[in-house]
Amino acid sequence: MNNSKVRLGSLRPAQPMSTKFKHPGTRDGVVQEIRFWILRSFRLFPAVIAVLLGLVSFGCQKPVAPVTITFIDPEGLLDLGDRRMVSDAAIREFTRETGIRVNHLPTPQDNRAQLQLIQDLLQSGVSTPDVYGVDTIWSGALAEYLVDLKPYLSSDMPAVDPEVVASYTVQGKLIAIPYHPNSSVLYYRTDLLQKYGYTLPPRTWDELETMAARIQEGEREKGKKEFWGFIWPGTTRESLSHIALEWQVSQGGGHVIEADRTISVNNPNTIRAWERGAHWVGWITPPGVISYSEWDASNAFWIAGNAAFARGWADYFQRHPPDEPFHQEAGVTSVPAGKAARVSALGGWGLAVSSSSAHRAEAIRLVEFLAKKEAEVDSASRSKPQWQLQFYDLPVMLATKYPWAPKAGDQSGATIVSRPSNVSGAHYDAVSRAYGDAVHSVLARQSTASQAAASLEKELVRITGFETAHK
Repeated sequence: MNNSKVRLGSLRPAQPMSTKFKHPGTRDGVVQEIRFWILRSFRLFPAVIAVLLGLVSFGCQKPVAPVTITFIDPEGLLDLGDRRMVSDAAIREFTRETGIRVNHLPTPQDNRAQLQLIQDLLQSGVSTPDVYGVDTIWSGALAEYLVDLKPYLSSDMPAVDPEVVASYTVQGKLIAIPYHPNSSVLYYRTDLLQKYGYTLPPRTWDELETMAARIQEGEREKGKKEFWGFIWPGTTRESLSHIALEWQVSQGGGHVIEADRTISVNNPNTIRAWERGAHWVGWITPPGVISYSEWDASNAFWIAGNAAFARGWADYFQRHPPDEPFHQEAGVTSVPAGKAARVSALGGWGLAVSSSSAHRAEAIRLVEFLAKKEAEVDSASRSKPQWQLQFYDLPVMLATKYPWAPKAGDQSGATIVSRPSNVSGAHYDAVSRAYGDAVHSVLARQSTASQAAASLEKELVRITGFETAHK
């Protein structure tokens, strides 16, 4: 992977930006969208709902001074610790400096429900919300409704990993600014590795299997009957799609759909990767893992202490307090390699501006301001360790972010792998569901890996209209 970073302000559009605006939606249309959101988002606090209903009355009238813009934030209900406090403080500072007020609102917590809500709002053409938090996998689905930000970025915008920028670039159009990029990691119990004679965490799946089986057997002999070697979220949500993608790319199985729009998923390396995952279930991984969410897996490792290894996201150790039960006995490393490479799924959020926004200039000012503030937070973390975790062979993106972490003996960690969202465009949600269902059927032993791969290939041809790689 190219470690050089792209300075966003130096990017220029390949073509002049279109000046066509969509007609703002009606008040009744906005009301219907917000009501739909509230009905599905029963976890929202009553106070948040009150703010939303107030927004409907205010946001659909003619704008008055001072300008108020709305930021729909999928991270708004997450426990982000210091990072959430920094975000809120930054928004207050933005208002003090510019006079522009910001309604900072959350979304449902489920990734697919978030996408559906944001698609509904953008497709309706309403003039508010103005700024959206955008997942890396939504770029292709939302690109036509979002402003190309290239012409508006100042020269002092922070530098960003080029592969992260690429995830928000659709046909030359930069539809979002990276804000909280994320990458997958393998967490491990440092105390248990030491206890069973291991000096380093696993670098390959074969090594992980050996370590996990031995530690699991030893802990169970000591009475911990619910202890498992390796846990991960295996339910049929987006989480399984990016985990299984790591398995198959690390085995040399390709990216499901390649950049040239060929469907490559039905191949021996992908089949072998899925078979390996199915073999773990009931051996070093609990049978119930096929219904585990991200939080189930995190709680089993961090709170209950019932696993030696857990696959998770890097932002977990960044945003959670150091007083969790096993926080001081944990380490972070790259996801192991198969026969091909170590890869880390790209995740996280960017900031985008609606093409229908009635306050485009103000919205872009907020996006630039928040991106710069986040860069300040990242800069501070480069010089001051904040965690008592052991870092080893970090993914390349994290090693760059925390230059104090690598030490003698470390090897180059995992490189970024992106899900096939940009190439799939508006079809990605259907592609991801089909892929996750296929893998889940293998894990649940409802289908063999070869059968599932062949059926998935046909389904992806139907969904996308693309050809298969072997034709």
